[in-house]
Amino acid sequence: MKQSFNTLTSTCIPLPLENVDTDQIIPARFMKSTTRDEKFFGDHLFFDWRHRPDGTPNPDFVLNNPACQGSTILVAGKNFGSGSSREHAAWAIAGYGIRVVVSSFFADIHKNNELNNFVLPVVVSEAFLGELFASIKADASTLVTVDLPNQTITNHATGHSETFEINAYKKHCLMNGLDDIDFLTADKALIEAYEKKRP
Repeated sequence: MKQSFNTLTSTCIPLPLENVDTDQIIPARFMKSTTRDEKFFGDHLFFDWRHRPDGTPNPDFVLNNPACQGSTILVAGKNFGSGSSREHAAWAIAGYGIRVVVSSFFADIHKNNELNNFVLPVVVSEAFLGELFASIKADASTLVTVDLPNQTITNHATGHSETFEINAYKKHCLMNGLDDIDFLTADKALIEAYEKKRP
């Protein structure tokens, strides 16, 4: 879903695991659909971790923890989104309702897929990531604010903030709820005027 992004404050879903790959984010057997159905993919986010082999919910997995219901920030370990380039992984994250993923490192293709699906990947230092995990472990109600215009992320439990980098074009698109096609069509009149001037 196209959603503009400005400033977001939320509790967090902690996933302190490194090298979480796209097959763990959305198992391959759920990729038969080539149409983006947000509810379908969101329902199958981390499916094999969310469920026991018999299909019942795994009470030990974080998404099944009542304290995390309604959280829109996922805090993940280093090298998030590695493995195959499947865009379905970003569809699943967005479909679940997650607006921000925080990690100390993202696989490049997955990072871009998140941006293209209106999910903001925020790269922080290892120290700040560790502090976030510690704060959330101590108090599941810990709030984090992500300020896209100022490119800052703040841990309310400690008051500490860090800045993060983002491509200026992608920042503009996120803040205005534009995909690549929307961006081009927004300047349709200018493009048409330019074309008329060409020999």
